[in-house]
Amino acid sequence: MGEKVVAGTFDLADRRMYRRKLQQCLLGLERLLDEKRFDRPRNLMGLEIELNLADSDGLPRMMNEEVLERIASRDFQTELAQFNIEVNIAPHRLSGRVLDGLAEELRTGLGYADRMAREVGAHIVMVGILPTLEAQDLVSANLSRADRYTLLNDRILAMRGEDITLDIEGVERLVYTSSSIAPEAACTSMQMHLQVTPGRFAAVWNAAQAVSGPQVAAGANSPFLFGRELWRETRPLLFQQSTDTRPMELRAQGVRPLAWFGERWIDSPADLFAENVRYFPSLLPICDDEDPLRVLDDGGVPQLRELTLHNGTIYRWNRPVYEVVDGVPHLRVENRVMPAGPTVADVIANAAFYYGLVRALADAPRPLWQRMPFGAAAANFDAACRDGIHAVLHWPRGRGGSLAEVPAAELIRDELLPLAAAGLDAWGIEAVDRDRYLGIIEQRCLRRVNGAEWQAATFHRQLEQGLDRRAALAAMTQRYRDHMEGGDPVHTWPAA
Repeated sequence: MGEKVVAGTFDLADRRMYRRKLQQCLLGLERLLDEKRFDRPRNLMGLEIELNLADSDGLPRMMNEEVLERIASRDFQTELAQFNIEVNIAPHRLSGRVLDGLAEELRTGLGYADRMAREVGAHIVMVGILPTLEAQDLVSANLSRADRYTLLNDRILAMRGEDITLDIEGVERLVYTSSSIAPEAACTSMQMHLQVTPGRFAAVWNAAQAVSGPQVAAGANSPFLFGRELWRETRPLLFQQSTDTRPMELRAQGVRPLAWFGERWIDSPADLFAENVRYFPSLLPICDDEDPLRVLDDGGVPQLRELTLHNGTIYRWNRPVYEVVDGVPHLRVENRVMPAGPTVADVIANAAFYYGLVRALADAPRPLWQRMPFGAAAANFDAACRDGIHAVLHWPRGRGGSLAEVPAAELIRDELLPLAAAGLDAWGIEAVDRDRYLGIIEQRCLRRVNGAEWQAATFHRQLEQGLDRRAALAAMTQRYRDHMEGGDPVHTWPAA
């Protein structure tokens, strides 16, 4: 949630007024769609990457303000906790050598940020969940000192009416109770944006939902939390539980969580915004003075601030985004399923796989979502989070399109990588970039190695060498950071 808000209280009338404004915003969005007022196709993509700050021993450092002060760049911003920062990459056109260009831009920016962080005894670590985090690190006192984080924490807890409970069973089980949303800060992700026209939006969003499972299987990088080995990509389940406004009774009634995969394929971008308004009460009922319908009547373009603020507090794994730039509205699909890291090369490989695959599936004459039940896509996402590169996914097979169980690594290598290559060709990506970065995904599948597998194998090797769990996690994190800085993709890293 990037909106700048001021902490405060809300009275009963605020929610009623906000609900009315949300309905006006929905009507405004529908008018903009009907009147075809959106930006023309520009093939623009963008990246955001959340980062961890750790000391030389791999332990979290609560000093994002000091680090950001030294970095002194608008590209870097605060995140939820004091051991988090975020880097934002300006939009780029998907064509030519953009992948290699992005890699160089990231290496330069992260290298500079790390040098500045070292001046105050910190290092940048790009990983889904920092393996050395402990329960005492994720408390409200360690949230970033920004009004929006304090307000978000207070509102989620007020709506829930009780402490937050984490209950995650994977390789091991973790049960933990928190009096704040601070555990959410453990989740550091890569968010990929794609600007699309309204006519293409539904196909791109459906495609992104369908491939979320294979994405995570290939790129899982979050196997540890509070010293426990859990899911290969623990981050989505942790995010859902740490932001859950529902007490047990509402969960039993089937009330939807804020962190939500969804429940159906869509036909229009308005479907998603309308669902967000229909199903979720406002967390931050802050009203703007704008009358969106009057702005439209006067020939202007409304900001729809209530709708965008509300939308920013619903954590769909593929989120719709409305924004006005230079007086022209546009729509984006924001893909949020991937963890950060392990290296710049791995990040760009994950991006190449996603952007290529989404393009190919959105262009397909017989869409995948006409052959796959939505529930299968959701189940694939859960299976990939749980088992990573070793997941077994359900995928349409044959002319009849019946679902079959397929090992994720084989599905990606044999079927999805050729589609991703065709999609990158359709974007106009140079073959040298296409082959280099999709080749990284192929090698992960051949070797059955991604960030999560490397972390788990290296941790167990340290235990075998006599270290206790805490020391083993610290030693693994130090090695991870060294390899990350070296830049070679994770499938090439030695396990000890």
